[in-house]
Amino acid sequence: MTKKQYIYTGVGVVVGLIAGYAYYYFVGCATGTCAITSKPMNSTLYGGLMGGLLFNMFVTSPKKKENNE
Repeated sequence: MTKKQYIYTGVGVVVGLIAGYAYYYFVGCATGTCAITSKPMNSTLYGGLMGGLLFNMFVTSPKKKENNE
């Protein structure tokens, strides 16, 4: 991976962490039976994972040079 790819993925993780915690804080789970949203750590980590995957989709990989012999 290039430096640009790491930066995009890192930004996506940070945005996802913030979004995951915000979802827990504002929506959450009142009964405590929800697997992801019942605890702030679970919701935050899940958000970070999803944010990293989402932002990683927009990273283009460098093209390989063809060897025409």
